[in-house]
Amino acid sequence: MSGQGKKKAVADKPGTASRRSKSVKAGLLFPVGRVHRLLQRGNYAARIGSGAAIYLTAVIEYMIAEVLEAAGIAARENKKKRILPRHIVLAVRMDNELDKFCACVTIAQGGVMPNILPQLLPKKTSRNAAPSQEQGGSQ
Repeated sequence: MSGQGKKKAVADKPGTASRRSKSVKAGLLFPVGRVHRLLQRGNYAARIGSGAAIYLTAVIEYMIAEVLEAAGIAARENKKKRILPRHIVLAVRMDNELDKFCACVTIAQGGVMPNILPQLLPKKTSRNAAPSQEQGGSQ
């Protein structure tokens, strides 16, 4: 019989509102309360407003969404269903703005961008020039 009783209504009393987290109020998925706590404990300023935590959380959520969207496209191009660190590196380095934002970031197991210097590539020769040089050298 336990667990089948009536649930107590919190909003029955006048003056009490239903409990909603700061993240739900702001319409975000990332935890606003945790960011606010970390800002307070980080001693960045004497006082931290609640709007600062909401704004910073929204920025972090947006940046993560951008990186994951680009990494998902990179994974799909490589015919993979799972995003790997390699896909994140490829996505970040291909996007100019994300590359500038993550300029000094090293991602573990990410590898490097494929790049071959033009000086190392074999030189292209025209087919017409090769036979004429052979004729001139044999005389």
